Amino acid sequence: SCFWVAVLDGNVVGIVAARGNEEDNTVELRRMSVDSNYRGKGIAKALGRKVLEFAMLNNYSSVVLGTTAVKMAAHKLYESLGFKHVGVVEHYALPGMTRSLLERMFFQLRYHRYRLQLREE
Repeated sequence: SCFWVAVLDGNVVGIVAARGNEEDNTVELRRMSVDSNYRGKGIAKALGRKVLEFAMLNNYSSVVLGTTAVKMAAHKLYESLGFKHVGVVEHYALPGMTRSLLERMFFQLRYHRYRLQLREE
């Protein structure tokens, strides 16, 4: 697993993590975030490319990710990096949710899954 930090003018402006899964030879892109004051400047794309570079250098066959993002910009970013949308999980429960009546009423999340195939197994 790896964690990268984007620094601009001495300030942390973005982060991304990657976790390898040896069982299916994939890397999961996790926790990508860019400070709202620095969005639209290519930082997220650079962080995403860093994960892809890590995956290729370590001979993983694909990179996967999941997101609850509702903004289309996030989905367009993943697609611009070469990811393909492979499915949606309706009524997704965030880690730590209890699935109480209130949570089920207010948190109707859609979880989008993406995959980028780097090479065939």
